[in-house]
Amino acid sequence: MLIGCPKEIKPQEYRVGLTPSAAAEAIAHGHAVIVETGAGAGAGFPDETYRTAGAEIVDTATEVFARAEMIVKVKEPQAAERKMLREGLLLFTYLHLAPDPDQTRDLLASGCTAIAYETVTDETGLPLLAPMSEVAGRLAPQVGAWTLQKANGGRGVLMGGVPGVGPAEVLVIGGGVVGTHAARIAAGMGAQVTVLDRSLKRLRYLDDAFSGLFRTRYASAGNTAELVATADMVIGAVLIPGAAAPKLVSRAQLASMKPGAALVDVAIDQGGCFETSRATTHEDPVFEVDGIMHYCVANMPGAVPRTSTIALGNATMPYLLALADKGWRKACAEDEGLLQGLNVHAGKLTNYPVGRALEIDVLSPALALKV
Repeated sequence: MLIGCPKEIKPQEYRVGLTPSAAAEAIAHGHAVIVETGAGAGAGFPDETYRTAGAEIVDTATEVFARAEMIVKVKEPQAAERKMLREGLLLFTYLHLAPDPDQTRDLLASGCTAIAYETVTDETGLPLLAPMSEVAGRLAPQVGAWTLQKANGGRGVLMGGVPGVGPAEVLVIGGGVVGTHAARIAAGMGAQVTVLDRSLKRLRYLDDAFSGLFRTRYASAGNTAELVATADMVIGAVLIPGAAAPKLVSRAQLASMKPGAALVDVAIDQGGCFETSRATTHEDPVFEVDGIMHYCVANMPGAVPRTSTIALGNATMPYLLALADKGWRKACAEDEGLLQGLNVHAGKLTNYPVGRALEIDVLSPALALKV
């Protein structure tokens, strides 16, 4: 199979979908790899590292999309890239279709087959989302602390306080991968941290695993409202695989918050879990609504592209090789978790949560294998 890796064109996105080591592994399996010139530069992988691995460097994304049988990316294809998709092409990347009807329509119209990292499953959960969730979770308190600085519009509160002055109050909504990593880092910075979740089993695990490093509360509407009102920082870390994120903090609730408090919406890729969220970029990451600062960068891990690219590559490589070695139909037929990653095929939507969010009819992924 000819595997293609174009340069990411989303603003301030420095990650790359294929590392040189992944390219070398694919070539060792008998496949060919083409990479757009400069694709890995932002993550510290110059063209020469891909040439050394045996990949071919080409000048344009147009050539990559035209020649490749499988496109491997990081972010969802942008409008210019979607024009280059075609019937029979396999796209393997993050998609986040539920809040993005324009992308969904374009993918369906293209006739391509698209497998989304964020809906692939295994016995541990979401193996291709987990590494970026870990990165985003660890980044969230860091960028939130920056947002809290007065020069950036925040309250002017130091996360760990100082002797005689209390620390910042940080609320993490969601106790999954993102929330756990966010809570660990925020607590490590000296903040007073509370994690909200609706799963008592998860709350028990967090209490046992972290021995009181942070507090846990059940995520009832009343508890959420109470803790949002007293927080200096709220980190939104709730995910429903493939679906739009639930809105957990309303605009009306902003009036109850401390002026200059920070909202960090890690769920913004799925539409955001605060009513007032809208996607931003690393170039212009923060905006203010009703005196509350919002950090809603849709590709947070892109801020640390070296770490993120290697972490993502470690997770995607086995699936990449399975798709290339067996073809997508056989690979998905043999791996139910990979089949759950199938979102689009031959003009049909194949993911039920996306279908519910966008009110589009869905073809069963199992039936799509036969189309």
